[in-house]
Amino acid sequence: MRTATAFIALWVYTVPLAAVVVIAAALGIEDRPGGVYDWASHVWARGLLRASGVQLRVEGADRLRESLATPCVFVSNHVSWFDVFVLASLVPRFAFIAKQQLLSIPIFGPGARAVGTVPIDRANRKSAFSSYEEAGTRILGGRSVVVFPEGTRGATYALREFKKGPFVLAISAGVPLVPTVVEGTLTVMPRGTWRVRGGPVVVRLLEPVPTAGATYEDRDRIADLVHERMATALAASGATGGATGGATGAVPGDGASFPAAAPSSPVPRTAPAR
Repeated sequence: MRTATAFIALWVYTVPLAAVVVIAAALGIEDRPGGVYDWASHVWARGLLRASGVQLRVEGADRLRESLATPCVFVSNHVSWFDVFVLASLVPRFAFIAKQQLLSIPIFGPGARAVGTVPIDRANRKSAFSSYEEAGTRILGGRSVVVFPEGTRGATYALREFKKGPFVLAISAGVPLVPTVVEGTLTVMPRGTWRVRGGPVVVRLLEPVPTAGATYEDRDRIADLVHERMATALAASGATGGATGGATGAVPGDGASFPAAAPSSPVPRTAPAR
């Protein structure tokens, strides 16, 4: 029943909202904080989470507020499609870096491009660098970038090797990296299945890693530092492949207000692909 509800919601939210942002982009409507592109992205993600029975809790919510004043690169682990929905529901202004194949999906693809999603073809090194350059323009425009440096979804929470592109992007743009750990989505919808189960999901936004003064030669050191912080957070929580415990809160609402919640508190009504 939960799976059917989630997929019905996927269609109900994706089709009209994709049409709205595609038309808005065609009409040249300006991208601004809290504008139509941010609104549509948040309504889409929060609607899917609500329909799927996800109860969301955030630790380190101050990182979200700070990203409004200083865009950053959110670097997250990746085990489920629901990682995308969760982060899209939380980050106020974002652009995902996503596999090029995803943006070829009818309806979804044009909508994702209209809200600023950057396609990447990791098999083509030159094309991949061009994608990160495009992501850099999103940062200059005031959007944070959300990226999954492992590249693909994993079968467990154990972190795999990080690709270096996101770290070169952050260094080039001179913006901080926010190590981000998402737990619980592996139970909601793991890789290899279309079945959806509701449940608690915890997002931990860890201490940012600054890149001011860093150079291209620092990319490995910074990537290793981010990897270490995320691995330590996962180990401390005891994540082994299932949902995490702890208190849970409601999925953020559709209002435009930004969360005033302190770190570790349930997220109330908040404002927002790899």
